[in-house]
Amino acid sequence: AGALGFSTSRTLNHQTSDGQPTPTLTAAADELVGIALGLKQAGTGVLQVVSDFKDPANEFSMLNSMMEQSGRPLSVSLAQTSKAPDSWRRMLENIDAANDRGLTMRAQVCGRAVGILLSFDLSINPFSSHPSYRAIADLPLEERLTQLNDPAFREKLLSEEPGPGHPFLTALLAALPTMFQLSDPPNYEPGPEESLGAIAARKDVPVLELALDCLLADGGTGILYFPFLNYAEGSLDASLEMMKHDHTVLGLGDGGAHVGMICDGSFTTHMLTHWTRDRTRGEKLPLPWVIKAHCKDTAEAVGLYDRGILAVGYKADINVIDHDHLVLHKPVIQRDLPSGGRRLMQYAEGYCATIVSGEIIYRDGEATGALPGRLVRGTQSTPIAQAAE
Repeated sequence: AGALGFSTSRTLNHQTSDGQPTPTLTAAADELVGIALGLKQAGTGVLQVVSDFKDPANEFSMLNSMMEQSGRPLSVSLAQTSKAPDSWRRMLENIDAANDRGLTMRAQVCGRAVGILLSFDLSINPFSSHPSYRAIADLPLEERLTQLNDPAFREKLLSEEPGPGHPFLTALLAALPTMFQLSDPPNYEPGPEESLGAIAARKDVPVLELALDCLLADGGTGILYFPFLNYAEGSLDASLEMMKHDHTVLGLGDGGAHVGMICDGSFTTHMLTHWTRDRTRGEKLPLPWVIKAHCKDTAEAVGLYDRGILAVGYKADINVIDHDHLVLHKPVIQRDLPSGGRRLMQYAEGYCATIVSGEIIYRDGEATGALPGRLVRGTQSTPIAQAAE
């Protein structure tokens, strides 16, 4: 009761713990259209899909059928891939065509690369499949770092070939020259001269040896950043073009699902710092544009018409921000999940107050103890419509 809609995954990137594709990957068109018809019956709700678009014509035909038969809006995830760096433009052409036919289709896009993080205290690192590292992988971090700093162990580790049967790690190792050492504050649009490959060439050392040094930096807390999507050309120009398109909406900020590999929940703060103030490698975006894209446009995209603007009668959820001093810090590791489970967390300075329903719940990043929030049950109409009801 109160769901905002229906979402499904049709990508090989989403797998079970044993490496199998999730069952939604091969869901047939009649099943998905049938679910969309449930939203028609409910008279509310949005549709969301992530897909590899291996067969774009058939995939868009199915998506169009879902919208045509249900009358409900639909959004798809969109990012640039290194294997097909221009395919996102063709996806937007299909989305334009759908809107020209009167269908409400949007692409969810983001203002930076989707980034994979590697370290000795996270889910994976460049040595995860090396025999010597696998032999110590289950030791506590401090004990592993002692071994990794031992000259004899280091020499043996760097001389080894990675073990077989780990295609994802094999792909990561091949991409090692295109990775970056994550700084504090992090630079999410680094130039090619800052890549591990470029630095290794200048220092005349193997890139794997440089990666080991970077990971052992700061007491073994070093993090490597692999811009997995939206960075095929070494800049965020593709993201900029996507964001400015008429039928896109900001989204895709990881909300914590990938607790030991990805920390993209900071997309929102990055939009406010990088795109409106700090970018040096190209065009910036106006601050009012970014606020509207964050607030009004995203709320409307999921049917929450009672929020997203500052106006009488609208929900009083507000961030008061010291924009000049807004700073996004490097992700850190916390163990506050059940049984001490690990997750990535990223903090920011410059949020003076966070207000929910007119009450201050955070001041300068610290919780006040106020808990005025309530469960949102589905689509919300505008205050004017609510008053008429």
